[in-house]
Amino acid sequence: MTNDLALALAMAGGYAAVALAAIGSATGCGIAGQAAVAAWKRCYAQNKPAPFLLVALAGTPLSQTIYGMILMMLIKGGIAKAVADSCSSLAIFYLVMGVVAGFGFMFSSIYQGKAAAAGCDAFGETNKGFTNYLTIVGIVETVALFVLVFGIIVINVRL
Repeated sequence: MTNDLALALAMAGGYAAVALAAIGSATGCGIAGQAAVAAWKRCYAQNKPAPFLLVALAGTPLSQTIYGMILMMLIKGGIAKAVADSCSSLAIFYLVMGVVAGFGFMFSSIYQGKAAAAGCDAFGETNKGFTNYLTIVGIVETVALFVLVFGIIVINVRL
C-alpha cells in the first residue's frame, strides 16, 4: 500500500467519525424538534404558555457531533505515524475505527432524539418532569460517551 493510499484511508476514517455523528445529530435533532414544535402548537391552541425548555431537549443530540470531531482529531494526530511507517494495517485500523465509532455516535444521536421527542411531548402537555426527561436523554448520551472513551483507549493502546 502506498503512503498516499494509507493517508487517504486514515483520513477517511477520521472524517467518517464526524460525518456519521453529524448525520445522527441532524436526524435526532429533527425528530426532537418536530416534537417540540408540536408541543408548542398544542400549548398555543390551549392558550397555555409554550415552554422554552423544549429547546434544550431538542438540541441534546448535537453533542455527538462534537464527540465525532474529537475522535477525528485523534485519528488525524495518528495519521503521521501510519504514513511515516508505511503501515497499511494502521491506516485500515483508523478507517475501521472511524466508521464503527461514527455508527455508535449516529445511533446514539437518533435514539437520543427519540427519547427527547417523548420528553417534549410529555413536558409540553404537563409542564412537569423536565429533569426526569433530561435524565433519560442523558442515559442515552452515555452510550456516545462510552464510544468516545473506549475509542480513545483503543487508539492510545494502538499507538
